[in-house]
Amino acid sequence: MAKAKKLDEKQKITLLQTLDERFRNHATRHQGMQWSVIASRLERNPVALLSLHEMERTGGEPDVVGHDVTADVYIFNDCAPESPAGRRSLCYDKTALDARKENKPTDSALSMCEAMGIDLLTEAEYRNLQRIGAFDLKTSSWVRTSPAVRKLGGALFCDRRYDTVFVYHNGAESYYASRGFRGSLRI
Repeated sequence: MAKAKKLDEKQKITLLQTLDERFRNHATRHQGMQWSVIASRLERNPVALLSLHEMERTGGEPDVVGHDVTADVYIFNDCAPESPAGRRSLCYDKTALDARKENKPTDSALSMCEAMGIDLLTEAEYRNLQRIGAFDLKTSSWVRTSPAVRKLGGALFCDRRYDTVFVYHNGAESYYASRGFRGSLRI
C-alpha cells in the first residue's frame, strides 16, 4: 500500500486540512477534544500521517473517535458510512489468501492493515464506533477474530441492520464486493 516513507509537504497540508474539516463537521464524535492538540501531535509523527493518508486514500474517512487518557493516545477509526470502498473484496488474512486455489482476491484485510500501519477493529471497537453513528448499513466489515475461531478456518465480520449491530462468521478465505474492513490508529 504505502510506498513512500513520508508524505510530501503538499500531501501533509491537504491531509491535515481534510482531517480538521472532518473533525469540525462531526464534533459529536470527539466531544471535549481539541483539534490543535491532535494536529500538533500528528505534525510530529510522519508515520501516523502516512497511515492516515492511506486510510483516507482507500476511502476510510478517518476521524478521531476517542482519547485513551491513561495512555494519552488519540484514537482514529474509519468513519466512512460504508466499509471503505478501496478495501473490499478481501479475504481475512494471508493464510486464507494462500489457501484459495481459484479466484483469489488481490489481498487480505490483515495484510492491508499491516501495510497501512493500522489495526483491524475488534468487535468491541466496532460496537463502540456504532455508538457514535450508523455505519455499514449496506456493507459489512471484517473484525479481529480470535485465534481459536481462526484455527478452525473461520473469521468474524459485522454490520448494522435494523438498528442493531450483528456479528457473523464466514470462512476466512471468503470475500465479497460488499465486505471490507475498518481500521484503527492510536496516536
